[in-house]
This record gives sequence, structure tokens and C-alpha cells, in this order.
Amino acid sequence: MTRVLVLGGSRSGKSAHAEQLLAGWDEVTYLATSVVAEADAEWSARVAAHRARRPAGWTTVETTAPSELLRQGAVLVDSVTTWVAALMDETGIWDAVDATGAHAAGSPADAAAARDRLDQRCDALVDNWVMTPAHVVAVSDEVGLGVVPETRAGRLFRDTLGTVNQRLASTADEVWFVVAGLPQRLR
Repeated sequence: MTRVLVLGGSRSGKSAHAEQLLAGWDEVTYLATSVVAEADAEWSARVAAHRARRPAGWTTVETTAPSELLRQGAVLVDSVTTWVAALMDETGIWDAVDATGAHAAGSPADAAAARDRLDQRCDALVDNWVMTPAHVVAVSDEVGLGVVPETRAGRLFRDTLGTVNQRLASTADEVWFVVAGLPQRLR
């Protein structure tokens, strides 16, 4: 069992590197954490390119359930970034706090409850990462290198993903950072 985290910016080559790290495995479970919205042609094209790169023997599971990490064999998670965004959707955090930081839907207690739900889902993700019996490679964006997001929602996403990345990296056996298609091993 090995846990490998591959970080990088958008279009850095991190997914391709993660796939290369699993090249020796005949059977891989690919945990796809993004929903494809047919109305978004650009996103659909990106997802199609990822699908076309995958070997025929890989099994794709579209999920945001952290328990899906509890598998045998080899697992590729692509990506933690879209997983965290989905967890934020599922917990209602976007509805609880608007872009200005005001409580958009309900009371401050509603916002606190949404934050608690998000924290619990992120804890479950990290806990399952730690407990998995699988050889798992997870891909995530390193969003802390860019500009500070203008909106509260953007900062909340950046901060949540940054915290999850730190927690995954602290328990990973290997951590890679990919820049301009060049992977650098950090751990």
C-alpha cells in the first residue's frame, strides 16, 4: 500500500503524471469526482480527453463518496479539487454564505452548520485516504500559488482545498509537484 499525492496548477500535466505512476498496474479503479455537464462543451472536452488517455483495463467510478477509497488494488483519484468542490455543493456551504460573506440563506447558525458538515466530509475524505488498503494516487490542484480570490466563496474554496491538500500530503508516502509538465518529487 502506498499513498501518492500529485499536486500542480491547472494544465500542468499532473493528471498525465499520475497516470504514468500507475502504468505498471493492469487493473486500476479511476475515481472520477467531477460531474460532466453536457451544457459545458469545454469541460466535456476536457473530461473526454482524460477518458481517451485511460487504458482499456481501467474501471471508472464516478463518485464523491469518500468511502470509495476503501478498495483493494490500485486507485487513481482525479481529482481532489473537484471532490472538494462537490463536497462544498453537497454540504450547502455555497448557499449558507454569499460572496460578500453575509449569510445568504438563513441565520449564522445555518452557516455554522454548513461549515460543520463540510469539515466532517473533508475529515471523512482524509480518514479514508489514511485507512485505504489500496495503492492510491490522488491528483489535486495547488491553488495557493495564484492571486487571492476576490470573493469570499473563492477564498473559502481555496482555503478548504489547501487544508485538505496539506492533510493528505502529511500522510502520503510520496508527494509530487508538477510544473509545465515536469514532475518534481517533494517527498
